[in-house]
Amino acid sequence: MDAGHGNCSLLHAPRPAGQQQLEQEKALAKRMGCAATMRWLRPALLLVLAAAVVVRAEPQVPCYFVFGDSLVDNGNNNDIASLARANYPPYGIDFPGGATGRFSNGLTTVDAISRLLGFDDFIPPYAGATNDQLLTGVNFASAAAGIRDETGQQLGQRISFGGQLQNYQSAVQQLVSILGDEDSAASHLSQCIFTVGMGSNDYLNNYFMPAVYQTSQQYTPEQYADALIAQYSQQLRTLYSYGARKVALMGVGQVGCSPNELAQRSPDGATCVPEINAAIDIFNRRLVALVDQFNALPGAHFTYINAYGIFEDILRAPGSHGLTVTNRGCCGVGRNNGQVTCLPFQTPCANRNEYLFWDAFHPTEAANILVGRRAYSAALPSDVHPVDLRTLAQL
Repeated sequence: MDAGHGNCSLLHAPRPAGQQQLEQEKALAKRMGCAATMRWLRPALLLVLAAAVVVRAEPQVPCYFVFGDSLVDNGNNNDIASLARANYPPYGIDFPGGATGRFSNGLTTVDAISRLLGFDDFIPPYAGATNDQLLTGVNFASAAAGIRDETGQQLGQRISFGGQLQNYQSAVQQLVSILGDEDSAASHLSQCIFTVGMGSNDYLNNYFMPAVYQTSQQYTPEQYADALIAQYSQQLRTLYSYGARKVALMGVGQVGCSPNELAQRSPDGATCVPEINAAIDIFNRRLVALVDQFNALPGAHFTYINAYGIFEDILRAPGSHGLTVTNRGCCGVGRNNGQVTCLPFQTPCANRNEYLFWDAFHPTEAANILVGRRAYSAALPSDVHPVDLRTLAQL
C-alpha cells in the first residue's frame, strides 16, 4: 500500500534514530494526545462516518486494528515466501470465505471479537486493504512473527512486530491524508480498539528451539522475559506515539499444552509441559505490570487479556464448554496429531466443535469463540486486568 501524499510534516519526516527518534515520537504523541482530547470531529470525518451508516446499529467503536501472529493472521502471509501459511484446505473449512489464510477451521479470536464489537464485516488483512478499509481498521498480524526480529526465521519470511508497526505507521500517514490533518487522524484513532498478541513465537519458535536459536543458552527464563518485555515496551510506546489509546494486550496462552509440545515433550501425551508454561507465566506477569505502566500515560487505556488463565479454565472443565478432546489436533499427523501440522487437502475430524485444537498449534473456531467472548465480556475477574473489551470500547 502506498503512503498518502498530504502536506503534513508526519508524512515527509525522515525516519530518525536513537534519541532523535524518541524526541520526535514524544512530540508526535503530545500532538496526537492533545487532539485526542478534543471531542469534535472535522467535516471530512463526519462525511466519512455518515457514508458508513448502515441500517443496523453502528459498531461500538469506529475502528479496530489487530497486531499478532498466526493465532490471528488472516492472510498477510499468503503471498510471501513463508512456510507459515494457511491459505489451503482444509484450513477455513468452516469459514464462509474458505481458506483465507486463517490458521483455523473457521473464526479466529479477533473475528469473534469484531462481531461482538458490532462490525458487519471481518477486519481485513493489511495486505491489499483499501483506504476505506483503513478507516474502520485492518489486521497487521503475520504468522511466525515475534517481538524479536529473528523469531520464526526458520520458517522463512514473516512480518515481525517491528515490521507490523512500520506498516501501521504507513497506515497512519494514509489516514492523515484521507482525513485532512493530524488532529482529525488522532481524534479518529483515539476511539479505536487495538489488540496486540505477541510473544508465543518468541517461546515456541525461538527460546524452546535450542537447535536453531541460542536464546535459551544466553538467558534464564526470568532474563528472557525481562528482555522481551523491555523490547515490547519500546514497541508499544511507538504504537501509543502514533495515536493508539485503547489497547488490549493479549497474554500468551499455554503453549506447553499444544498438541505439538505434547507430542514432543509430554511423557503421556496429555500432561502439559511445565517448563514451557512456567516460562510463559513469567512473561505474562511482567505484561500485567507493563499495562499498569502504560496506563500512567496521558489518555492511555491499556488492558491485559489473560488468555493463559482462560485457557486453563477451559482445560479444567472442558465438558462444560462443549469440548471433549483437548490434547489432539483435529487435523494433523503423528502423535497427538501434533508432529506435523495439517496438510493440504487432509481430511480433518468430523466433530470439530468438540476439539480444543484445530492443528498442532492453533485452536479451533469453537475455542477461539470461547476466548473471544471472555476477552470481550469477562466471565471471571481474573480474565482481564483491569477491564474487558466491552468496557474498553466505552472509555
